Amino acid sequence: MRTIAVLNQKGGVGKTTTVANVAGALAAAGQKVVVIDLDPQAHLTIHFGVEPQTITEGVYEVLTQAADFNASLMLVRPNLWLLAANINLVGAETELVNVVGREIILREAMQASRDQFDFCLIDCPPSLSVLSLNALAAAQEVLIPLQPHFLALQGFGKLLQTVDLVNKRINPHLKVMGVLLCMHDTRASLSNEVRADIETFLQSARGSNNAWSGAQILPTFIRRNIKLAEAPSYGQTVFEYDPACNGAEDYGKVARFLLGMNEMPAPVPAASVPAPVPAAPTPDPPSNDPAPAPPAAPPIPIATVNLPPPPACSPAPVRMEPRACSPGLAPQADPLPPAV
Repeated sequence: MRTIAVLNQKGGVGKTTTVANVAGALAAAGQKVVVIDLDPQAHLTIHFGVEPQTITEGVYEVLTQAADFNASLMLVRPNLWLLAANINLVGAETELVNVVGREIILREAMQASRDQFDFCLIDCPPSLSVLSLNALAAAQEVLIPLQPHFLALQGFGKLLQTVDLVNKRINPHLKVMGVLLCMHDTRASLSNEVRADIETFLQSARGSNNAWSGAQILPTFIRRNIKLAEAPSYGQTVFEYDPACNGAEDYGKVARFLLGMNEMPAPVPAASVPAPVPAAPTPDPPSNDPAPAPPAAPPIPIATVNLPPPPACSPAPVRMEPRACSPGLAPQADPLPPAV
């Protein structure tokens, strides 16, 4: 099972939207996917049309070892399971503070299920807390959604240092896979400048012993799209809400990237293309007409792969009417606890 923690200590950068829609695209492509909602606000749970108040066995019960991981999963879409959250998860921070090995509780709970799924996506809270540490201890890869603004970069270095510390002390298999730019506007110079700064920084880490030495900016980005904001109020992914919108197209590309389906043949350098051999001249009568233009070179073929359309399904429960959701209580940022 490929386990990816979607992490950023800054809120509102697209973590939950990324987990929900990438998981929906992977499940529609036939992959068995499990998603874990580690945010006490339970936005991922709501995104799939599940009421947090109805959860009797979820992440909180798994972390406090009151429930089994497999028994707590909910089938919310074909090929897609959810380990839901509710406001009780706020208390996990206090209850786990004196537990030995509190950073690896989730990893141990998931151990027996690793052969049952192809992907596991973990939606982390907007803080570097015990909940986030559990996600990092259980994952092999970290995907960082990032809004290309100046303030979004302020905590980027601290986040990378945290991942590197977990890599050295708790989980030696943990690596930063890449950065996904969300709410990106190619017309804005600031977005392009931030992207260039991140690329320069990541290039400078190549060959080092850091956990982010192999990280890259994903070759696709998520454009601003109101459909991505509207879909959760209907308990749907963007592929169910409006499969033709820009958000569906962009997250489909992210899913193809994770599946390794985005490889395209490299263009042939111009210097390596042999010059055409001129044809032997034929004795034609002299003419004053201009010589015909040479035929255009055929275009280089580019392979494209499209994901299959998501299957029509009616998971229960799914709200078909928009609703206003009261924001939950976000956990406060805690200092990194000492290694056990």
